[in-house]
Amino acid sequence: MDNRLYEDLKTQLEYFYRWEKERPDQAFLRQPFGENWRITTYAEAGQKARKMVTALQAMGLKKGDHIGIISKNCDYWILADLAIMMGGYVSTPFYANLSKEQLSEVLDKSDTKALFVGKLDAWDNIDKGIPADMPIIKFPHYEGNAKVTRGQDWMDLENANPPMEGDPLPNLDDMWTILFTSGTTGSPKGVVHDYENVALIIRSEVLGNTLKAMITPNPTYFSFLPLNHIAERAAVELGVLMSGGTVSFAESLDTFAKNLQDTQPTLFFAVPRIWTKFYLGVLNKMPQKKLDRLLKIPIISSVVKKKIKRTLGLSRATLIMTGASITPENIKQWFHKLDINLREVYGMTENFGGFTLMPEFAHKPNTVGVPFPYAEGKIDPDTGEILMKMPWMMKGYYKEPELTAKVLVDDWLHTGDKGMIDEDGYFKIIGRVKDAFKTSKGKFIVPTILEDKFSENEFIEQICVAGLGIPQPIALVNLSEIGLAESREKVTANLKSLLKEVNTSLHGHEVISTIIITKDTWSPDNNLLTPTLKIRRGSIDESYLNQYNSWHEDGENVIWE
Repeated sequence: MDNRLYEDLKTQLEYFYRWEKERPDQAFLRQPFGENWRITTYAEAGQKARKMVTALQAMGLKKGDHIGIISKNCDYWILADLAIMMGGYVSTPFYANLSKEQLSEVLDKSDTKALFVGKLDAWDNIDKGIPADMPIIKFPHYEGNAKVTRGQDWMDLENANPPMEGDPLPNLDDMWTILFTSGTTGSPKGVVHDYENVALIIRSEVLGNTLKAMITPNPTYFSFLPLNHIAERAAVELGVLMSGGTVSFAESLDTFAKNLQDTQPTLFFAVPRIWTKFYLGVLNKMPQKKLDRLLKIPIISSVVKKKIKRTLGLSRATLIMTGASITPENIKQWFHKLDINLREVYGMTENFGGFTLMPEFAHKPNTVGVPFPYAEGKIDPDTGEILMKMPWMMKGYYKEPELTAKVLVDDWLHTGDKGMIDEDGYFKIIGRVKDAFKTSKGKFIVPTILEDKFSENEFIEQICVAGLGIPQPIALVNLSEIGLAESREKVTANLKSLLKEVNTSLHGHEVISTIIITKDTWSPDNNLLTPTLKIRRGSIDESYLNQYNSWHEDGENVIWE
């Protein structure tokens, strides 16, 4: 191991203090309200966070106490997190769309003593999941969101308390955060990271410029994926704090596109479903044949590419990443033709989100790149599981030593992902070890391999290959906006033709008998997607399992639910 990695370690808080002094009047946080943006400078953010520290101390909260945040992304989310760090507390952030039962569970599991509550779609349900005696601090109200009716107002506390004095720093071995996994299966687990992990990630970037976060002039970030997810927390919050940049937020789903256009960030990270939506959105306005024709004309091609980049909000982006689940190769290639280079990043909450990254100028199809500096990986010869090791691994699952021991074995993190390494050291993800299911014929099906074969179809936005306990697999799909705009007859004919084409490339036991067009759109709200928009296969099985056999035995290849 390169000893330089452990030299001059600095946490994100130390970097914030630096920018607070060197760039006091620079925009740090940008929060949209219609056509207007609320700007918070580094100096203003420092004062707001320091006053909140005094308020938390006055409530009797002691250093090391756990303080939660439940809110959609916004400027006060970051301010609350700064106050938690400055006060020596431990942050326990939660997904903003949890049910009362889910929130109650993670509040209890994390030993949370107080809770910041902010932008929410609904309050009544969440309110019932918070203990009656738990201190609540309400963010200033964001128009169009639910009214929080319990707790003390942030602004009242800010106005009533003087700012904390000094620039306190945590010890490297102090607990920084407990991040709960989004949980595609089972109960969420609280992943513990300390400040040394943060400092090591920052130091590796200082030494290697892997993401160029420290050397990009005037870095700007756009935050919309849940900030309690490790990818957004590391790439956006940690990125802006260590680089001294500016982070802008989306006001709502309806204004997302405009807010992104207005921001034109230098770094942009999104999950595969977002890239699919971008792709389908462009094709909805400009059919593929017309786009292909224009891209063949040299001068027109350049104009078209620039216009699409600006429309998407990516005209200034120097680092564009995709992750959380694997992006179909055809989607990456489609963007590449527009000079938009999607760099796959592969990681998990347990390893701070950072294991492999696609090199900037060495795109290799159907892989997720090579390990970050100081990280290493291998394949379990018996199971095909990817094992990884790096200096910034989690300290364990909070209060769950037995679960920790199952995934951290001899310092190797067992990922649960099935994969392989090619001759050049690039990693390929085949699917989750537990995602494979057995048909009634006793044959195992790896669904992700089959799902990729449908990814080029413009009528399909989401697909889940299922079929536990029936003779052949089936495919459940959500239609895209393009598909929804077409007649039922045209969609049926298109998918029948697609199914026939896909099945010719499959082994007999993999042949998909039926495509089912579901009437309900899968989303985090109905628990069929995780908050980062990954399919919850177990939940889909629970919702549709009773119909699998009748769908399979139906004489039609394409069924509308």
